[in-house]
Amino acid sequence: MNLLANIISLTIVFAVPLMLVALGGMYSEHSGVINLALEGIMVIGALCACFTLQAMDKNGFGPVHPQLSMLLAILVAGLSGMVFSLLLAFAAINLKADQTIGGTALNTFAPAFAVVVTWAVQGQGLTTIQIPSWIRITQATFGLEAGNGFFDSLIFKYFYLTTPIAVVLFFAAWILMYKTRFGLRLRACGEHPQAADSVGINVYKMRYSGVLISGFLGGIGGLAYTIAVGSGFSSSVGGYGFLALAVMIFGNWKPLQILGSSVFFALFKVIAAYNSSIPFLPKLEGLKDKSSLYQMLPYVVTMIVLIFTSKNSQAPKAEGIPYDKGSR
Repeated sequence: MNLLANIISLTIVFAVPLMLVALGGMYSEHSGVINLALEGIMVIGALCACFTLQAMDKNGFGPVHPQLSMLLAILVAGLSGMVFSLLLAFAAINLKADQTIGGTALNTFAPAFAVVVTWAVQGQGLTTIQIPSWIRITQATFGLEAGNGFFDSLIFKYFYLTTPIAVVLFFAAWILMYKTRFGLRLRACGEHPQAADSVGINVYKMRYSGVLISGFLGGIGGLAYTIAVGSGFSSSVGGYGFLALAVMIFGNWKPLQILGSSVFFALFKVIAAYNSSIPFLPKLEGLKDKSSLYQMLPYVVTMIVLIFTSKNSQAPKAEGIPYDKGSR
């Protein structure tokens, strides 16, 4: 039973960054800008947030106020992601540059920048930024006694502040996209920007808003991924930004479907991690490195799913097309 609790708990933890980053991509693409830079945004968000946590750990504020420190780190991750996403927004909206090339360039830049900054702060060769252990929410946080039961493992073994915040951001995304004037205008700019402009909507402003929200969620997603992995930040997020793009496409650019897709892909990642402990999985005893085969599982499943679902995907019609105010 504890194995089941661990699998469910870890699935939630790994689904959180996927959902947050995919929701970020949804905002950007509904505004009309393809955000391929989600991987780089995650790296920058995680870098700044981990240094924030490390600084709080050293000055003693973090251990005394762990969840307040964690909340501050989440805000730092989001804001740093927004600042980094401004580079894509300016290139795509103002300069009308190719959005795919711009996103790829930022993805290439971010890990190298993270390595240089980490070495400058910690010393050459010290690439990993360690995450303090006090960030986890435990029974003691609520004044409860520690236990090893099913629900203790399910709720508290991998419980971080990023999880309830992700739930709030998910409901906020659904309400914002479908129940507010802002969401209607944002979607209009991604479907037919000329028509939106003709009724007085500032297309440039809405596209900047979409990319900045995308950067905010992507930065938080970078921190959430680093926490889920649990081994510290090493200037990489393991391709999770690209996996989030697949989740966004599989989720058809809709919040509820993105949530389901995130849980689906996270489950396969957790199954890959627990392959030796799950009795119904093939043991593959003839292979020397069977763990590597199982580690491929989430990405193989991603490609298979996209092959069968991409034809039915309905992307915003004007995504990736620079808006020219003079064209009609």
